[in-house]
Amino acid sequence: MPRPRRELGDGAWLDSEVGGPLVRGLLAASGAGEETLAPLRGLPLQQLVALSQGQMPQSVVDDLVLQANGGVAPEESAPTGWVEKVTPGRFAGKTVIVTGAASGIGRATASRVAREGGRVIAVDISAEKLDAFAADLRGAAAEIVTVAGDITAQESVDAIVAAAGARIDGLANVAGINDDFSPLHETTDAMWERVMGVNVTGAFTLTRAVLPATIAAGAGSIVNIASEAGLRGSASGNAYTTSKHAVIGMTRSAAFMYGPDGIRVNAVAPGGVATGIPFPPHVSEAGQARLQPFQSSIPTLATAEQLAASITFLLSDDGVNLNGVVLPSDGGWSVR
Repeated sequence: MPRPRRELGDGAWLDSEVGGPLVRGLLAASGAGEETLAPLRGLPLQQLVALSQGQMPQSVVDDLVLQANGGVAPEESAPTGWVEKVTPGRFAGKTVIVTGAASGIGRATASRVAREGGRVIAVDISAEKLDAFAADLRGAAAEIVTVAGDITAQESVDAIVAAAGARIDGLANVAGINDDFSPLHETTDAMWERVMGVNVTGAFTLTRAVLPATIAAGAGSIVNIASEAGLRGSASGNAYTTSKHAVIGMTRSAAFMYGPDGIRVNAVAPGGVATGIPFPPHVSEAGQARLQPFQSSIPTLATAEQLAASITFLLSDDGVNLNGVVLPSDGGWSVR
């Protein structure tokens, strides 16, 4: 059997006589079991670095690869499975606002739009991370304008629209936060207000501010990020689940209202994502215990780039005949 490499899936590592014991030892050292990797079997081992959200440094995977190959770094082969394919010029001449653009799905979406020729208004609460994003895309085929701000604050919304200018062709409401998995009776006012504020009110306020420009132009595409939690009650806590159901309602109402104006409003409902948004430090024990058996049925985790492919499809003219759609981009979780 070939020696395992970083671009091979976690499943291939676990099934390997050499790599399997190494990965299981790594999991045991972190207090996790093999079942933790069940949704990750199709993802490259390298993706664990992004999934860990800073908890697993690159050096851990590098050391694992060296151990599996007798201390010699193997020659890496071409990646297997899905590979992002940029469509040159798909967003040429278009201005697209992307919130949450400094990390995860938002960053991947903003990057894809920029590399496909769009002018991106990249929005995030972290100015430092936005600067890093813009620096990474220096030399891309389009202009990137960064706006650091909080979408729950009107002054930030005004700054975003001002940065976009008179023409706004697209809006991707990606920014969002998780809850603490708490059931309703444990949900605090602070948790409820923060989650609803960012996930619903922030998206609502920015969309409301963008609509006059799209109505005047007679065209526009808005994509909201819902969630598998917007399709069922067993994917997250009370506040997050409620917020994502609300996003779907907002999407469908706006699609109905503004369809005659040439504006398409759709939503993408991600399932598990390898670079997902972080959880608060204190997670409800009761909520987590109730949710865990159902979350373990997630068929696989997607990468941020895979979600960006779904989002940019709906944002672009390729989604010409789609309005009011809630697209589950979840590896088939929603049909289980």
